[in-house]
Amino acid sequence: MTLLRSLSDEVAGVVEKVAPAVLHVRAIHASAAGPRGGGLASGSGVVVTPDGFALTNSHVVHGSAGIEAVLADGRTLLADVVGDDPATDLALLRLGSGAAVPHAELGDSNSLRVGDYAIAVGSPFGLVRSVTAGIVSGLGRTLRTPSGRVIEGVVQTDAPLNPGNSGGPLLNAEGRVVGINTAVFFPAQGVCFAVPSKTASFVISEILAHGRVRRAYLGIAAMEIAFPSRIAREHGLASARGVAVQNVAADSPAARAGLRAGDVIVRLGDKPVESVSDLHRLLDRDAIGAGVEIVVLRAGVRTVLRVEPVEAPAGG
Repeated sequence: MTLLRSLSDEVAGVVEKVAPAVLHVRAIHASAAGPRGGGLASGSGVVVTPDGFALTNSHVVHGSAGIEAVLADGRTLLADVVGDDPATDLALLRLGSGAAVPHAELGDSNSLRVGDYAIAVGSPFGLVRSVTAGIVSGLGRTLRTPSGRVIEGVVQTDAPLNPGNSGGPLLNAEGRVVGINTAVFFPAQGVCFAVPSKTASFVISEILAHGRVRRAYLGIAAMEIAFPSRIAREHGLASARGVAVQNVAADSPAARAGLRAGDVIVRLGDKPVESVSDLHRLLDRDAIGAGVEIVVLRAGVRTVLRVEPVEAPAGG
């Protein structure tokens, strides 16, 4: 009973700490047929800065004519879309109020382990600030949305999500935001996904700096893997994690550089690559057109190639 009470107190403490920063988001979508042809999308969000910037899902607010954010204290504020990134299903909002609003702290999704405790907060079916809990079930997943868009590097969890949870935070045991909940795999139960906080941090910085997310493009499909620590020691790597190339697009920068399916990317330039989120973050606007060394493990052998990324298509 002491253990159960301790766990209960810890979870309740996390919720009490973060729930005031969780938003119920309502987005009005107009239609070419007129105001009555539109609809209302309902989702969640989380304030991540003291001055009122908040994260939600792109699919909740994309193309909306107006957005309302309902705070835990009952206030309803208008919100503007600062930037929208369908490629990661993230959007950055700015709450329209000079008053201070509670905010949550972004954590480091790279520190997540399979089996870590995970807590989701959101507004499923309009039931504001509902809380569910589970564990991290997998890392570095690739998610194909119903529209056909592919989101790579997502966190899999069995913390139950339902329509309306989209855009809400996935929290670790310390109450930090380690993911933005984005999708449920139907018809399965307990197979839910969140965009990692490392990706969210990159998207926020790009939107604030440039108004949109500019990316470099390699032309690969990839997934995170772990390899034997012996191999990491042999090659002087700090981590036994990397990004495995699943396939290479024809006539792409990766193909021209000589990357092959099965290669494991462990470094780009002078930066280690331990996750797909790392690779996305390094392939920013500064990498466009810049020749850079890419270090891969090919059948366990360290191989150095040189790649010149190009700019990804808009929304890519």
